[in-house]
Amino acid sequence: MAYRPFAHTTERNIGFDSFTFDSPSMERHIKTLSTHCQVLSRPRHEEIIRDLDTRGYDNSRLLEKQYVLIGAAKAAYLIGKRMLYDLCESQGIPYRNCQKWILAQNNQQHEQLVKTHEFSKSIGVPTHFISLTEARTREPDVQAKKAVLESPTTGIIDSHSYMAYLESDFQSKGGDLACHTRVTEIEHQASGSQGYNIQTISSLGEPASITTETLINSAGLAAVPLSNNILPPDRHVKPYYAKGSYYSYAAARPRPKILIYPAPTTGAAGLGTHLTMDMTGAIRFGPDVEWVDDPNDLSVNESRLSAALDEIKAYLPSIDRERVMLDYAGIRPKLGQGSAVASGKGDGFSDFYIKKEEGFDGFINLLGIESPGLTSSLAIADMVDDLLYRE
Repeated sequence: MAYRPFAHTTERNIGFDSFTFDSPSMERHIKTLSTHCQVLSRPRHEEIIRDLDTRGYDNSRLLEKQYVLIGAAKAAYLIGKRMLYDLCESQGIPYRNCQKWILAQNNQQHEQLVKTHEFSKSIGVPTHFISLTEARTREPDVQAKKAVLESPTTGIIDSHSYMAYLESDFQSKGGDLACHTRVTEIEHQASGSQGYNIQTISSLGEPASITTETLINSAGLAAVPLSNNILPPDRHVKPYYAKGSYYSYAAARPRPKILIYPAPTTGAAGLGTHLTMDMTGAIRFGPDVEWVDDPNDLSVNESRLSAALDEIKAYLPSIDRERVMLDYAGIRPKLGQGSAVASGKGDGFSDFYIKKEEGFDGFINLLGIESPGLTSSLAIADMVDDLLYRE
């Protein structure tokens, strides 16, 4: 498939009904919009799949990466997991329902799992406890001293195939995709006129001017800076970037076939160093949490390996430490450095921010779309569609 920069040898003025700053976890909503109007999507790189890779995402993503105590928005969108499974089935997108265990090693963690189980039931996500005897029989290399909470509907997806499908579907419905293109300025049109004027420049240095009535900011790591470029200073927010390093494992054993998570810790910015896998069955561990200032800093920090190994040994004691290697890193866009788990006790938890901005007609802002953004993407798309066309 050919890609083009959105530019020309001379400056151009181009009009669109809708313009989307694109993020891989939010690609679906531009498909929805393209059924209503002429749409332009602007990934920064030459293709959507590479845009996915620059954020450090894995080839296979969890369909239900988080259903612990979370905010209302994240909880609602996790229901979109069923939508994602249905799409994979109907379009032949590779996925695997491999299930997930969350492990408790002491009484305090067990109490947290009970809360997680109760909350999961409240939002319609099936979970159940299994006995330690059953756990040892099914996964003899996995250690759980106190309790095991199982999520039977959790799975993994080939995210590259998912993105390729969305891209093709978007373009087949008349959407335009502008790559190699950087936004330099966004201007809300003067009072009395609707829309936005967007200045861009291609990788060849060629400028373009784009006008649009609808502007959707789902730019992932760049979403907050773009929002701050549009909204007045009193509505600016500060972006936070949580880098997570992953570690590969080269040995044949142990090799569990179920996703393994430690019990969630209230106040922690992440969900712990857990065991995940790709569509081939290869396992890896991560992510941890390292706060960085540069959203392009995707270097894996070797100094964090020792602490990660200690976490892994707690639930996989037979792991060969010498065979755990540095793999890759990704960065999560966050709206604060608070807890990844909402306790309702001033823990600084930040929910998804999905809003039609007051005083800026046609501007939909999506900020802090981190985990479980990919799982939630189809449900988020429906909400964006509701905000634009059904309110």
